[in-house]
Amino acid sequence: MIDILQAPGVLIARGVCRHLRARGFAPVTEFVPARGLRVDVIALGPKGEIWIVECKSSRADFTSDRKWSGYLEWSDRFFFAVDPDFPVEILPDEAGLIVADAYDAEIVRLPEPTPLAGARRTALIRSFARAAATRLARLNDPDASI
Repeated sequence: MIDILQAPGVLIARGVCRHLRARGFAPVTEFVPARGLRVDVIALGPKGEIWIVECKSSRADFTSDRKWSGYLEWSDRFFFAVDPDFPVEILPDEAGLIVADAYDAEIVRLPEPTPLAGARRTALIRSFARAAATRLARLNDPDASI
């Protein structure tokens, strides 16, 4: 049986989240910004900025998934996070680049910001807050119907 918590993408996301928290961001994994989209990591920064990080565990993972371009309109900065052995030359240059393992990460390339419109930012922050609060409530009371 495969331990989902040890899956390569999950380990990359864990290191990314640790790094983002150290930078003052509040990350949430497996977040749905809009119907049909599910980002690996979204993080709310100390100044209200929103970063999205798509974790890719292999060349095949990257080449088979083109949904990531739909995430660009939901963040101020968009990154790919990969492990140290990933062939980074296949990633688009305009995206940010984070190299990560299960323990930490390093931002290798910071993308140019593409600021969100005010109304979209407000709606996204509300959705982010509800998702984070609901997950916390489930941890505190797993038997509740939330």
